[in-house]
Amino acid sequence: MADVGRLAGVTARTVSNVLSDSPSVRPETRERVLRAVETLGYRMNTSARSLKTGRTGTITLAIPDLGIEYFSDLARRIIVESERYDWAVVIEQTGARREAEIAILSGVRRQHSDGLIFQPHALGPGDERYLTGGDRLVILGDRIFNGPVDHVAMANTEAAAMATQYLIDRGRTRIAAIGSNPRVNTVSAASLRLEGYRQAMRAAGLPTPDERIVVAEEWHLRDGAAAMAHLLNLDERPDAVFCFNDTLAIGALHTIAINGLRVPEDIAVIGFDNTPTSQYCSPPLTTIEPGTDQIAKHAVNMLWARVNGREDPPREIIADCSLVVRRSV
Repeated sequence: MADVGRLAGVTARTVSNVLSDSPSVRPETRERVLRAVETLGYRMNTSARSLKTGRTGTITLAIPDLGIEYFSDLARRIIVESERYDWAVVIEQTGARREAEIAILSGVRRQHSDGLIFQPHALGPGDERYLTGGDRLVILGDRIFNGPVDHVAMANTEAAAMATQYLIDRGRTRIAAIGSNPRVNTVSAASLRLEGYRQAMRAAGLPTPDERIVVAEEWHLRDGAAAMAHLLNLDERPDAVFCFNDTLAIGALHTIAINGLRVPEDIAVIGFDNTPTSQYCSPPLTTIEPGTDQIAKHAVNMLWARVNGREDPPREIIADCSLVVRRSV
């Protein structure tokens, strides 16, 4: 900075103010300093700045699986939101493994970023003992433990009931569900969406036999395709299926097509997440928009407030959801 200052005819402090985007620097001085920076090829020593300020300029986003389109889309949106605060985002993929999630919460890697946005999958009640640095942590997804941290969630049960009710209103009576997972903790997206499906079916006086509720331990294309193959082999084929995410639904659409059936004429299909791909599959997928943009905005804003000293009690925000109607129903 001293070398840049000498070339620009200013102090090292003025160089620092320019590189920190301080509004106190006159435009002509800023331009002179930036020309000197370019001439000398100067790069700020971010490690030294981190030691001085206690900030790294990065945050960590920990999610289960980038192979699931919802999480890759969420990561993209969080990166965009973080740019407003000049934060870079380091992504950790936990694989939905309990030991990896515990390591994220309590490990040394958290010390190398300003804060953590974390979507757990395998943790459950009692695991709040692993929460540290709660002032710089935002939890996404379902509240699986009662830790003293900020939390941004989806309206999973209400949205699933909305999706199922839409199928009922279209005259479908043999509605299956793909995505149940009894091995996941009792408070999870899978369990809450299953409850919403059952609520709507009960209210309409429709049965939910076990064979129509298909377990998908992972929510990938292959799991949706395999689950749909199981449903097509039932003695009484369903006339509609609610899939717990869009990736499962697109896998189900593939199986329906290769078996010579039509969507929605023979089987209506509805998904969840309104991922970018959902509008381009064939036919375009009716789905739930869970408020992904809101989730990303709230998570980054809440973390920024904590990093900058906000000390009020933890908040919980539930994003708005809506139905996106396309041609698969």
